[in-house]
Order: sequence, then structure tokens, then C-alpha cells
Amino acid sequence: MPDSLGPRLKVGVVVPSTNTSAQPELDALRPDGVTNHTGRMVIDDDPMLDEPGFGHVMHSIRLSTHPAIRSVTGCGPDCVIVGVSPESYWEGKESHGSVLDSMREAAGGRPVTMSPDAINAALEALDARRIAVITPYLPVGDDSVGRFFADSGYDLLNLHGLGMPSPARISHVSEAQLRDAVKEIDSAEVEAIVQVGTNVAMARLAAVAEFWLGKPVLSNNVVLYWHALRRNGIADRVRGFGSLLAEH
Repeated sequence: MPDSLGPRLKVGVVVPSTNTSAQPELDALRPDGVTNHTGRMVIDDDPMLDEPGFGHVMHSIRLSTHPAIRSVTGCGPDCVIVGVSPESYWEGKESHGSVLDSMREAAGGRPVTMSPDAINAALEALDARRIAVITPYLPVGDDSVGRFFADSGYDLLNLHGLGMPSPARISHVSEAQLRDAVKEIDSAEVEAIVQVGTNVAMARLAAVAEFWLGKPVLSNNVVLYWHALRRNGIADRVRGFGSLLAEH
């Protein structure tokens, strides 16, 4: 018999213990008959002001990601979302495949969604190659994100880092800050704006920005959930969070 609350799809989600944005945003995106089940990568709110500090946070995430994935597989999810951005980009495009393979292995072979794959699929669906990117990081994190997109063949026209000094502080980014960042990086040449960082609450603001700009604005959490739904046979159009979930 199927799960009584999640007969269509059970989604495992793992996020850092410092992340307070991904869980409520992903829960707001659920179609009827789909449930989310969240595990936590236990990390400290260490500073990310320079490369050694950022590297220490990455090391903590790596140590705790597989245990967090295993913590959600006991409920029998159909797929797993790994809701952490830096690990996806830090070592570059060439290493992403091996990282993804290790996540699938920890998930018992289940489909795993990570930010690079979800964003690539979204930009392909939107036929957008000329992009601008918003990150929550200081330059040490921005550099790895920018390099990943450039190496993936995108024309990266602009990148804006919000300069958050630690993992938990990322959740303090306000909608006003995001509005200003969108205005700063947009131009007539930009085909889509991409926000990375799952502890940034941008789902609602992205939809509003799309309306005013007349172009796609992709929130990291919305893109992750869209990818997980579509890969696993859920085609429901969810409105109020941007054109990706509403139209693709």
C-alpha cells in the first residue's frame, strides 16, 4: 500500500543544520499527495570570510552529508534532494559527477537532485544561456560559483555576492536586499537570473521579479524542487513561485 499522506511521491531532503529557509520553502511547493522528509547535516555556524574558513565549512558539510542522507532513507523516500550549494560548486564542474555518484550511493541508489543538475535542466527548459547570478557568499565563494557556470558553457554576464559571513547568517538576507541585487545585475542582455544558496529565502521574491522584468528569475529552492518533481513523474503546475513550476 502507498504512504497515506504521500501516495504520489515521498521526497527526502537534506540540508545543513544551520539552514532555516529550505525546509519551509520546499514545504510551500508541495503538490497534493507529495510529502517532504528532512534530515540535517550537523555543522557549526563557522565563519566563511576567507578560503581556509570556507574550506572548513565545506569539510564539515562533507563529513555530515552522507549520514544525513542515510537518516532520511529509512522512511523509504522515492528520491533525495541535497539542499546544499557550496559542495556542488567548490571543486568545479569536473568533480561534480563523482560527488553526485557518492550521494546516490549514500541514498541507496535513489535519484538525487543537486543544484547544478537542477539549474542546468531549468535553464535548458527556458532556453537561456546568457545569465546573471546572485550568491549569498563573499568573493571566496563567488569565485567557485562563477567558475562552475563559465565552465558549464554559460555566458555569465554578471555575478553579485551578498557577502554573508557564515552559513546561518545567509538566512538573514532580506527580500529588499534580493530586490536590490536583482536590479543591480539585470540588463537587456541577460536572459535569466539565477540565485544560488539554499538558505536564501527567494521563492516569493523571484516570482515578483519575473513579473516586473519579463524574464525568468530562478530561486535555488524552487529549481531543486521542480527538478525532483519532474524527474519523478509529478507534472503538477504549482503557481505563485515563478514560471518554472507554473509552466514547465
